[in-house]
Amino acid sequence: MRGTDFTQGLRHTEYTVPVAAVILIAAGAAGDLWWLIGVGAWALIAGGAIEMIYRP
Repeated sequence: MRGTDFTQGLRHTEYTVPVAAVILIAAGAAGDLWWLIGVGAWALIAGGAIEMIYRP
């Protein structure tokens, strides 16, 4: 059962991180805050890396 919980948690992370990244980038662009755009970009990169490495 541990593998199932890990897979479910990872799938949740795969969807949550890119959505959060898009929200951060949009908020940074709307407020002209470059640091927020940068955090969103790094979150998008991390989400892509997680998806490539741990694809269930």
